[in-house]
Amino acid sequence: MGSPTHDKNTQVDFLKHRLNMFMDVLDAIDPEDTDLDDIDYLIKMIDEIESKCREFNNREVPESV
Repeated sequence: MGSPTHDKNTQVDFLKHRLNMFMDVLDAIDPEDTDLDDIDYLIKMIDEIESKCREFNNREVPESV
């Protein structure tokens, strides 16, 4: 794993990338063939994005030296 990022622009870019991945998965799902595992996977993706949002909100910005 990499080191935590404190730069807000990098955090926003990360979240945008994750949301785009979610949208790609959502667009690729055929409603006729969707099963419970697919829905669980989507919920897991949203939970991970929400967790990252909380983590970024609670992360302190280091003081400049």
